Amino acid sequence: MTIEATPLNNSYIIKPNVFKDHRGSFIETYKAGMLEQAIGYKINFVQDNQSISKYGAIRGFHFQVGEFAQAKLVRVVKGEVLDVIIDLCPESSTFKQSFCYKLNEDNNHQLFIPRGFAHGFSTLSEEAIFAYKCDNFYNKASEQGIAFNDETLNIDWGIAKNHQVVSDKDLTNPSLNQYLSHLK
Repeated sequence: MTIEATPLNNSYIIKPNVFKDHRGSFIETYKAGMLEQAIGYKINFVQDNQSISKYGAIRGFHFQVGEFAQAKLVRVVKGEVLDVIIDLCPESSTFKQSFCYKLNEDNNHQLFIPRGFAHGFSTLSEEAIFAYKCDNFYNKASEQGIAFNDETLNIDWGIAKNHQVVSDKDLTNPSLNQYLSHLK
C-alpha cells in the first residue's frame, strides 16, 4: 500500500496492493497504522456507508460542520466515479481549491478526505458502488452543502449537462461564496 499527498492540504490518495492469482484477487483496503502515519494523527472510523448510483448521478458537495465534522476514506467497489473535494479550511494554504480524481474498480485507489472538506462525485460508469468510512456519525442538523455547479469552482464532472442527474436537495445548495459569506 502506498499513500501519496494530493495537491490539497491533508488529503491523500491510497493505492492498495492487489494480489491476483488463478482464483481471483485480494485487496487490503485499510490499514490504520499506515494511514495514521501519513496523516499525522490517530483516526477512529465509526461508520461505513455505501451508495449505488446510475450513470450521470452527481452527489454533492456534502459535508458536516462543528462537532459532527467528518473525515472520510472513500473508494469504488464497482464502476467508476470522478471524486471531487474542496478545501474549506480558512487557515489552509489550499483554502477554496478543489481536486478531482477518478476512482474505479480497476485502479482500486482510495481518497482520504479530512474534516473541513466538502465532497462530491459523479458516476461515469453505467452503475457505481461507492463505499466510504467516516470518523464521525451522520448528523442531519450539521449537514451542509455547496452547489455542484458553482461557477467559481468550474468543475468538469465528465457528464454532459443533459445527462446529469442531481437530487432536488443538491440543486438548492448555495454557491461557495454564498456559503462562506454566512460564516463571517
